[in-house]
Amino acid sequence: MQWSRLSDHVGRKPVLLFGLAGTLLSTLLFGLSRTFWTLVVSRCLCGLLNGNSGVMKSAVGELTDASNRAQASSLMGMVWAAGSTLGPLIGGSLSRPHERFPSVFTGQFWMGHPYFLPCVAVASFIGFVFTATLFFLKETAPRHRKYAASSHMRTIERPVALRGLLVYPVLISVSNYMSLAFLDIMLGALLPLFFAMPIEIGGLGFEPSTIGYIMGMYGLGNGIFQVLFFARIVRRFGTRSVLIGGMMNFIPICILFLVMSAIAQHFGVNIVVWSIIALMMPLMSSTGMAHGCVFMYVTASSPNKQSLGATNGLAQTSVSLARAFVYLVMLIISCLAVLLAARLPEKVWEEKEGNETEHS
Repeated sequence: MQWSRLSDHVGRKPVLLFGLAGTLLSTLLFGLSRTFWTLVVSRCLCGLLNGNSGVMKSAVGELTDASNRAQASSLMGMVWAAGSTLGPLIGGSLSRPHERFPSVFTGQFWMGHPYFLPCVAVASFIGFVFTATLFFLKETAPRHRKYAASSHMRTIERPVALRGLLVYPVLISVSNYMSLAFLDIMLGALLPLFFAMPIEIGGLGFEPSTIGYIMGMYGLGNGIFQVLFFARIVRRFGTRSVLIGGMMNFIPICILFLVMSAIAQHFGVNIVVWSIIALMMPLMSSTGMAHGCVFMYVTASSPNKQSLGATNGLAQTSVSLARAFVYLVMLIISCLAVLLAARLPEKVWEEKEGNETEHS
């Protein structure tokens, strides 16, 4: 959140560049890690030095208005889908290069750092984006744009304080974003697990390669769907209706998990199961459209243009809390279970004789 607030004061471009540099550094450190704690440090650095998600959404919000924000939201969905598809492909294809390409990567270094090559590939792309941002991205924050000289400069408002964000439009938009993020992370964690679990315990028993193909096809299809249809659907039905529809579709998606499990246990993974999987893909794409809609609400809810970064920062921080909420629920339930167990007596109750009340 603080990076987004900082971008309201110093501009979007410096914060974006710093975030990209931090991501590049943490990615290389991740590839060079040989212990668990260096992995933890590299991930912590990535979170500490990179707050670009909220800043990027603020920049997109400033580059668009109500007439074309839906088109921009569809492009953001496409980019996210592309990253979700290509990221695992790069990681899986380039990891352990000393085993996959023994004639090229023969040194001891590659044996000791089997995941450095995919990290270098990703870091190279980040470096390209850093260079493109440095030379071609123009500042979007209103206070830091280079205005043409004129006889008078219009007065520009200052960013509001944090408590100034606690107004109804911001709170209701952020609350919807939190709810959507909680449902989305639940589905994202459940889907590959359900595909991988054996049929006997409720899953479908797919091989990892099959799961990868399904997720890759979904990512590709979702990206194409967002670009071609998101803006048209929003214009036809309205932002609110599309958002509500996306939220509602989590209900049939959850029901379809139960249906597929029951069919697989009784008849195996047959054409009906594959048809249901195919049906789930457009339903899941509709939940993706909800992300674009809630972005439009969050952007429009900002108290003023100069507070857009802080508004998006508050939204991203709230979403992070929502994603961690599932673990908090597990912690609370675990604590309650311990308290309930503590209420039991040290000795098991004596069993009552069944014939005590019988008369001879």
